[in-house]
This record gives sequence, structure tokens and C-alpha cells, in this order.
Amino acid sequence: MALLARVLKSMERIAPQSLADHAWDNVGLLVEAPYPRTSAVSTAPQRVFLTIDFTTAVVDEALNDPSVGVIVAYHPPIFRGMKRLLLKDTKQRMVLQCAAKGVSVFSPHTSCDSCEDGVNDWMLQGFGGSGTSSVYVPTVNPPAGHENSGKGRIFTFHEPKPVQEVIDQIKRHFGLPHVRAAIHPTHASNEKLISTVGVWAGSGSELVNHPADLYLTGELGHHDVLEALEQNRTVILCEHSNTERGYLSAILKPKLEALLGQDGGEPVEIVVSKTDKDPLIVV
Repeated sequence: MALLARVLKSMERIAPQSLADHAWDNVGLLVEAPYPRTSAVSTAPQRVFLTIDFTTAVVDEALNDPSVGVIVAYHPPIFRGMKRLLLKDTKQRMVLQCAAKGVSVFSPHTSCDSCEDGVNDWMLQGFGGSGTSSVYVPTVNPPAGHENSGKGRIFTFHEPKPVQEVIDQIKRHFGLPHVRAAIHPTHASNEKLISTVGVWAGSGSELVNHPADLYLTGELGHHDVLEALEQNRTVILCEHSNTERGYLSAILKPKLEALLGQDGGEPVEIVVSKTDKDPLIVV
């Protein structure tokens, strides 16, 4: 079986496409190389390249590795319809480069958010076994193996915690020296402790429709933050892709390695981009 077919089969088990938010998202196989690349060295295994964002630096990194045959880009590089493919357009140029080099591109995006053991579940791992979690919006008729899938997560601590302790746990888990915080006065003074944390990977605009003492997400609009404070809630923002990137190495890479190692095909290596990073920093 060709590498692309093997990756598609494995990704469907990890994050079924039926779990994606098809009303606006564009998931699945987005670039199918007509002449798939083979490893430059006959004894070298082919590689699957994982990234969150599809940028010029990331594409150069992937294409400069002659063993990479498939890119799994969490964020879809093709989001809107294209009427032409021109080199002067950044996204179109990168898509053309991949096709010309024989590298296919697959994007799981919101299917990885909603699936069991997906991005939202990974975000909660920083709290360890200190509580229990459930899904905000459960999937209707979920696929087998993903009975607990759905949009967003809410984590309930066994014992309520001071807000600073929760923030410290978040920073350690995401490996961030700083986060942005809108802390409600009752939490800042420890008059009220944090019992529940609402989680939404990436952009958490839908979080404000659900209850929690603290919202943990990547980004939130100004007025949504104000509304959360009005509802006596604290907001922690880690920047969009910082809430997603750690999932690649911690969860997706070992899952793909296990499935591709069990399908009877040739050995495959899974690599995570070294140049992929959130564009925003604190200065």
C-alpha cells in the first residue's frame, strides 16, 4: 500500500473526518501528488512530516528532506476555493511546490479537536489526575472508538485551586514563560477558587456559551473577554497555535507510529517540524 493511503487510513482511525466541523472547516486530503515522491536512498524509510501551520519555512523544511512523502498540516493550507494556481500567491505557491515535489498534504484540523485523545484532551493533561473531564457538545452518533468525542472540554477539579496554581500548571504544560490573563477580582483575591476549567483549542469564541470558572484557550476577542469577566470568569489565553502544537509530539506522532508500524507496510518515520511556531511572542 502506498504511503499516502496508509496515512489516510491511520488518520481516519485517530481522528475520523466525520468529527470535523464541516459547516466551515476544510479537512482531509487537500493535495494529492500525481507523482508521489520515493525515498532518495533505497534503504531509508519514508517520512511523514507533522506541522500545525503551513508556512514557507515549514514547507521548505519538509521539501528539503528527500524522505518526506506526506505532510500532515493541522491547519488547512487550502481553506477557500482557488480559481487559479499562481506562484505570486503565497498559499498557491506552496501547494504547487508540494505537488511538484511529489509530496501530498492532509489536514485533520477540527476532527483532531473533537476526537477522543485529541487536542482538547491533550490540553487537559497538564492538570494530571486532579479531576475529571467531560465534553461540552457531545458528538451525535459518534464513530466507534470515539464515543466521548465532541466540541470543547470542561475539567472539574477534585479540590478547588487558587487561580495562580492553575495558571502555573497551564504554563508548565504548554512550556510557556508567559500567558495572557484576564483574572476576575474574586479569583485574584482567592475569595473564590477555581473548580472548573473550560477548554477550547485555538480560537475559543464558542466558550462564552458554556459555563466554567476559568476559560483556557488560544485566543478570544476583546468583547468576549469582557463578557467572560462580567460572568465572574477568568480567561487564560496562550496564543492560538500554542494550544495545539504540543499535541503533535505528545499524542499524534506516537499514534501514527503505532498504526503505521502495525499495517504490514514498509517502515515509516514520523517527524515533527522544527521551524513551526506561533508567530506571536511577548517582547
